[in-house]
Amino acid sequence: MPGLDNFPTPNRLIRFIYSIGLGFLLGRMILLLTTTGRRTGLPRTTPLQYEEHDGKFIVGSTRGTQADWYKNVLRDPGVSVRVGNRKFEARAECTTDPARIADLLELRLERHPRLVGRILEADGLSMNPGREELEEYSRGLAMVEITPL
Repeated sequence: MPGLDNFPTPNRLIRFIYSIGLGFLLGRMILLLTTTGRRTGLPRTTPLQYEEHDGKFIVGSTRGTQADWYKNVLRDPGVSVRVGNRKFEARAECTTDPARIADLLELRLERHPRLVGRILEADGLSMNPGREELEEYSRGLAMVEITPL
């Protein structure tokens, strides 16, 4: 379709909003994670939804271990993060443990019951899934815990 090539993707739009100093508008739900490209060695920035818990920032990968940003973190866990107007260096730890991912989903359900409930429902789960259902759903997913340095 003509003209759509120049239309910003959601990721580009989020990065643009952060770049013009309006990150505080998105910083309550979306952070910018900058990893080092595993092939190029260049910085790669990805907007991700997150939860902050016990001083860490936790992000999930809906593409599991196949997401490029996740593969970059596996290769080099030293990352940069921008949340709202804050910027910091951090260390990232990857996991595919269904129990830990279910912990994140429970936290997200507690904090955002309608939003996360609808997302899980769209993926075939009940709107208020139990622990066993969450752990089964978590198989094949991945998450990263980011600890500021």
